[in-house]
Amino acid sequence: MRSRTGITPRTAPRTVPRTARRTPRRMATVVAAVLGLLVPLLSFATPAQAAATGLHIQNGRLLEASGNDFVMRGVNHAHTWYPGETQSLADVKALGANTVRVVLSDGHRWTRNSPEDVAAVITQCKANRLICVLEVHDTTGYGEEAAAGTLDHAADYWIGLKDVLAGEEDYVIVNIGNEPWGNTNPAGWTEPTIAAVKKLRAAGFAHTIMVDAPNWGQDWQGVMRANARTVYDADPTGNLIFSIHMYSVYDTAQEITDYLNAFVNAGLPLLIGEFGGPPDQYGDPDEDTMMAAAQQLRLGYLAWSWSGNTDPVLDLSIGFDPARLSSWGQRIFHGANGIAATSEEADVYSSSGGDTTPPTSPGTPTASAVTSSSVTLNWAAATDATGVTGYDVVRVAGGTETAATTTTHTSATVTGLAPETSYTFAVYARDGAGNRSQRSGTVAVTTSSGGPAASCAVAYRVANEWPGGFQGEVVIRNTGSTAINGWTLRWTFPDSQRVSNLWGGTATQGGADVSVASASYTAAIAPAGSVTLGFTATKGATNPSPTSFTLNESACSAA
Repeated sequence: MRSRTGITPRTAPRTVPRTARRTPRRMATVVAAVLGLLVPLLSFATPAQAAATGLHIQNGRLLEASGNDFVMRGVNHAHTWYPGETQSLADVKALGANTVRVVLSDGHRWTRNSPEDVAAVITQCKANRLICVLEVHDTTGYGEEAAAGTLDHAADYWIGLKDVLAGEEDYVIVNIGNEPWGNTNPAGWTEPTIAAVKKLRAAGFAHTIMVDAPNWGQDWQGVMRANARTVYDADPTGNLIFSIHMYSVYDTAQEITDYLNAFVNAGLPLLIGEFGGPPDQYGDPDEDTMMAAAQQLRLGYLAWSWSGNTDPVLDLSIGFDPARLSSWGQRIFHGANGIAATSEEADVYSSSGGDTTPPTSPGTPTASAVTSSSVTLNWAAATDATGVTGYDVVRVAGGTETAATTTTHTSATVTGLAPETSYTFAVYARDGAGNRSQRSGTVAVTTSSGGPAASCAVAYRVANEWPGGFQGEVVIRNTGSTAINGWTLRWTFPDSQRVSNLWGGTATQGGADVSVASASYTAAIAPAGSVTLGFTATKGATNPSPTSFTLNESACSAA
């Protein structure tokens, strides 16, 4: 769960709480120096290990029973607050994930997830060919958060689920407790962590066990880093993996690579169990380095979170809708080193299922509800022996294709189109094994006129630029005599730029087309007033500016 200074976690049922981090932010050099002093404390010895059962650790790597490396690429899903959102696992699989970390409750702080419910979650994970990381969230911030439960209580919960978890070692990782220590005496994390691991092993658990760091998961005081070898050696099976949560503490490349490399060099297994990228008043996490370093080192990462977060900037999808990815969701699934480009399905599914047959082609799409900036497409479903898990809508131009949107349904609305412009669309189907169908037939669409110029003007500028990326600013001015109440701004990037994070609205991007819906605090623009949006984006060798903008489907003048 995301850590932030001075914010009290929300505890209302069915609302994802925000993790508190009350210690002021430190300079990057201070964090690096503190953690750097701890490197000598990490021994390089490797303990004797028990025979492998399912997912297991060997030589600091997470392996499957087959012996193949497994690198987690996925997201966190707040199941315990949104138990009705059962489609979410299929949706994240359709977007390419190979793992989902599922939020559960042991009943200490929120409503306890029953054995029947947990069994159903595991069944859904397996049906969607996902590795399932199950975590107890009630431990969040123990020692600083008065409502938090203990790791010992969480261990008892897992033992109560032993019948459900037995035999699932190929598919399930047990994350004992989320962020199980706050900033108060984080050194107290070590012994309870060891005790909980030993308790589960004594109860007969052979699963890979995951343990989160103190300091609300961010380990900025280096306690987990310093004591990782001791904790690891206390597990008689050696099947233990450490989880670091990276938010605003990790705002420089040096901090990130120093931390990850310390574990890799020590032969200790590690993944980024949660992370965020959107900036806030506490810092700007360097998600680009997190993802690039994880890919280079072959470490897993699980982004926070699929949907339903109390701060919408961290929702990967808006309203649990895979067709409405936020800018954060676009970055995670479709950006550099993102899930779509780097995820590999667990070998247990391909080896056990042996499915190499793609779905049939979807029907040729038909177009409806054509506006100056959007179109709704519908098509006949594809078929597959093991089930279709998703559809990819593409824009076709000559011999090239551009991703437009992804959905689990047989219809989708493509937004961000330019007025009076011809487009051609087609659809692919995917199954749970990752097999992709042949392309459907194509449909040609011409958007309508944007209508008369709106009473608006838009100013666009590049505020800062660096190799491979830049920061942009967009100012929307109301040049009319009446207030604007709610708006959608659209533009098209000329040269493969892609929004990573945006503040002041909610962005979606399909190919070069960007659509930004107003936030609650930017929705109203008084006559002669203005609102400002800011964003970061990736770019290629050049960075030309967009030449036209529409607001609520009407063209704006240049400011």
